[in-house]
Amino acid sequence: MKTVESIYLIGIGGAAMAPLAGMLAERGYRVTGSDTGVYPPASTLLDKLDIRWHSGFSEEHLIPQPDLVVIGNAASRGNPEVEYVLDHKIPYRSLPETLRQLFFPGHDSLVVSGTHGKTTTTAMLAWMFESAGRRPDFLVGGVAANFGKSYGLGGGNEFIIEGDEYDSAFFDKGPKFLHYRPDDLIITSLEFDHADIYADLAAIELQFRRLVNLVPRRGRIVCWGESATVQGVVAKALCKVETYGFGAGNDWVAGDVEYREEATHFRVARGGIERARAQFPMTGRHNVLNATAAIAIALGRGIPREAIERALASFQGVAKRMQLRGEAAGVTVIEDFAHHPTAIRATIEGARDRWPGRRIWAAFEPRSNTMRRRVFENDLADALALADGAILGAVNRAQLLSDDERLSPDRVLDRIRATGRRAEGFPSAEGIAEFLASETRPGDIVLALSNGSFDGLCDKLLARLSAAAVSARDQVR
Repeated sequence: MKTVESIYLIGIGGAAMAPLAGMLAERGYRVTGSDTGVYPPASTLLDKLDIRWHSGFSEEHLIPQPDLVVIGNAASRGNPEVEYVLDHKIPYRSLPETLRQLFFPGHDSLVVSGTHGKTTTTAMLAWMFESAGRRPDFLVGGVAANFGKSYGLGGGNEFIIEGDEYDSAFFDKGPKFLHYRPDDLIITSLEFDHADIYADLAAIELQFRRLVNLVPRRGRIVCWGESATVQGVVAKALCKVETYGFGAGNDWVAGDVEYREEATHFRVARGGIERARAQFPMTGRHNVLNATAAIAIALGRGIPREAIERALASFQGVAKRMQLRGEAAGVTVIEDFAHHPTAIRATIEGARDRWPGRRIWAAFEPRSNTMRRRVFENDLADALALADGAILGAVNRAQLLSDDERLSPDRVLDRIRATGRRAEGFPSAEGIAEFLASETRPGDIVLALSNGSFDGLCDKLLARLSAAAVSARDQVR
């Protein structure tokens, strides 16, 4: 293939595609692309880097022809740009292929995988290496606040990447993470998800076993030791396997956890010897586990304990992971990416740990390809029932699913109400914001849970709360 100078990205606004565009631009390639419905942080990143992109798809966008086209996994046959690429034999690759071929050479690959927690864990691990002066290259599936973006090209020895089990492209239906060839691998958890591409948990387990089989004998797997499913997929690993968790039977044990409003304090030991005494401004048992996995990998890679503890104390998290969006009229509004019943449960429990005694409202948008389906209806209801009040938004793209396949908000709400909790459903973010603005009181916590924008729910709610507070002050005067 001729020397690549210009690269076009079909689906440039994707959560991983936009950072890839930034990485390519920083490496000196001429980058353009196309997409629809692009919103922050992707649109902000592309604008900041002055990367030109087209809204919508058209053959004309590929004239003159680029040297290489990266096709995102949201693009399929029938897309006019995909058809043009195939008709004219323009070289094309998937996102993970592009990463492996253009960015991985010369680096050790540290891959963070799992159904839950991989974004936060990847960001933590990258910050530990950065704090130790190791200048890692990294790619995270969200904006890592310490870096102000989703990627970094520090030029160090390690490439730290979030290993996604979702498929790579229409021409490669295997998981992205199989392209990343890990030297070290973290597996945080393993549950059924991605119901649009996996038939059942066994199908996902197969892909994780394939990932485990790629780790060389000299490599290392650090995995959650309190999940039988995780232990099952690593059972035949040919490299060193180390477990982590709260139980004494794990290699890496987290303990003495103390939740305070400003920080969580905990210790990590191995073989009965304290290896880290840490604190970070996050909450929830799940985040203590995430940190323990990152600590295990970092120590194994020679990161000093002091740098690890310093990194955790200054860790600012990832956008949309328990992110404080604002406070108005005494009501605190939090945005979180949780979009699976287990993650929703962990987020609500984490909020209770951080703000004990305060009333918690959980508003959820059924938006992911899994949660739009009825497969997790009962689990979703049981998770949302942990909040004092539950609000359910409309099913995203509901018209694309049959009645038998689609999640029923009414069934979910009825199951929550049967527990004695208040539960309401609304067809729009405006309706949710209006309801919460009228029902919340000072001291309440509102959790906005979605893997998308939730149609700006947080901003809409804060605006209504602020307006109500101003009106109340005016009436007092």
